[in-house]
Amino acid sequence: MEPTPDRPASAPRTGGRNPALFRIVPPALDREAGGDSPVRIGLAFGGGFARGIAHAGVLKVFEQHRIPIFCVAGVSAGAIVAAAYASGTPVEEIAQIGRTMRFGSVGRVRPRRLGLVSSDRMDGFLARLLKKVRFEDMRIPLGVLATDLASGEPACFSGTGDVLEPLRASCAFPGLFEPVSHDGRLLVDGAMSMGVPAALARRLGATHVVSVAVPPSFTSEPTNVFQVVGRCFQILQGCCDERWRRESDLVIAPEAGAVDWRAFDRGPQLIAAGEAAALSALPAVERWLSGAGHPLREMVA
Repeated sequence: MEPTPDRPASAPRTGGRNPALFRIVPPALDREAGGDSPVRIGLAFGGGFARGIAHAGVLKVFEQHRIPIFCVAGVSAGAIVAAAYASGTPVEEIAQIGRTMRFGSVGRVRPRRLGLVSSDRMDGFLARLLKKVRFEDMRIPLGVLATDLASGEPACFSGTGDVLEPLRASCAFPGLFEPVSHDGRLLVDGAMSMGVPAALARRLGATHVVSVAVPPSFTSEPTNVFQVVGRCFQILQGCCDERWRRESDLVIAPEAGAVDWRAFDRGPQLIAAGEAAALSALPAVERWLSGAGHPLREMVA
């Protein structure tokens, strides 16, 4: 049975927007009414290609401090980390693979009509990384988000079916990787329609969603056409951040500096950035679990 893509529900949430290492957004009134319900933490990982290695650092800290994770969702590189974690791959193994992988691990230059790079190597890479390759076999609920190239809408995968093709689709950066054909549709990078799949994590059952986004740095001028196109996509995605922030209770933004999207050799720095951001956010998460109530409007740097 193939995974069935659908669209995540979106419910408006309240809360201010103040820049910080992370922020806590007050929940909607309907969630406050269910104050006695158990806390189910969902992690939603954004993309960033090599920069997505920072997600492994967040997972390491949460695991070290015994933070229970109910479900995970991701787009692009974040989808790979989410799938590996949900499949049962140890966090340290995810981090180690992140430190040693290179662009050639997942793609090879093969110019075609719809893309310059083929992602056919990704299946082998994922088969080595993931302990399970079907949604229904994951140890916790997993959501993967791609983008329908025709409609521009999110294509969400969860529940049942093979994981590998949705992951390849979620990572298919337009113009670089070839789109992935699935069920009569062409799918591309999930970040094109939703920077962080917070709504998908909530639909999977999370009562408290921790969104992890690794923001790009604009400290240097582009030096080639791919960097120009990538920078344009990043600017456009930044204009749509409000959509996923409304669905987030906590936003963690690891400080990756000027690390390039291809800089897999900077894995240790990226993991350390994820760890530092997660440690700063830890008190807020622990308050949820200690019964101190729902998230409060506050800012912690």
